[in-house]
Amino acid sequence: MTEIQLKEALSALKETGVRITPQRHAILEYLIQSMCHPTADDIYKALEGKFPNMSVATVYNNLRVFKDVGLVKELTYGDASSRFDFVTTDHYHVICENCGKIVDFHYPGLDEVEQLASHVTGFRISHHRMEIYGTCDECVKKEAH
Repeated sequence: MTEIQLKEALSALKETGVRITPQRHAILEYLIQSMCHPTADDIYKALEGKFPNMSVATVYNNLRVFKDVGLVKELTYGDASSRFDFVTTDHYHVICENCGKIVDFHYPGLDEVEQLASHVTGFRISHHRMEIYGTCDECVKKEAH
């Protein structure tokens, strides 16, 4: 699955005229494989051994390119740093208030909320976001000890 996503993402970049550098390829691959919604710093730390000349700024610049092309969503939840999510389908996030872990979940029943909001308010809706907060399994286990 991730190989297909990577090929499609690389094709999307080429179609918009973005050159595929080894760093871009590695950052994109990391985002697709990552389930933890990494920060730019997480990505930098994961790849610095493979690309010793790469800076955090390079990671940010590439994430901005991916975001502009629509491959990546920037998640800002009021904390210090943005997290990045490879765009697959519309989904929601459950966020641990203790450690900041973010987990995806899909709830098809909410797909109609934009149409309803538009109908009720007359707004032309562009998107919506839902966040659910709680404590993850790992933090609950730590608290129990």
